[in-house]
Amino acid sequence: MSRYRLQPSPAQEQALLEHCGHARYVWNLAVEQHACWKPGRKSAPGFAEQCRQLTEARAAFAWLRTGSIIVQQQALKDFAQAMAHYFGGTHRRPAWRRRGRGEGFRIVAVKAGDVRRLSRHVGEVRVPKVGWIRFRWSRAVLTG
Repeated sequence: MSRYRLQPSPAQEQALLEHCGHARYVWNLAVEQHACWKPGRKSAPGFAEQCRQLTEARAAFAWLRTGSIIVQQQALKDFAQAMAHYFGGTHRRPAWRRRGRGEGFRIVAVKAGDVRRLSRHVGEVRVPKVGWIRFRWSRAVLTG
């Protein structure tokens, strides 16, 4: 995984903040589901069940449907990984995420056609439901 400094336009920045909000919302719902679980009860939903619930929620709520399913599912995948680390004893229990504090989201399976170089230090990446966003080309880009 690599991080790059994006240089979005104001409209793109708004769309990216919406992606962050959707990822935070999905993460917080997963935290709440696991907080309600008590020993002796049926186990809390796993990644696959949460993805099915996400599909149902996207069908029910238009504002959630406007976001990228990739971003939302990656938030669930990140939560599942965080729970695995917690049960493995290497990390603390996953906590609520707050708006404006360490916000972000992940995009996976970036193909070679989704990244293009414009100049020596500037490139563009295609973000789902946002479009092409410029970024600072600071190191080689690995595409999968």
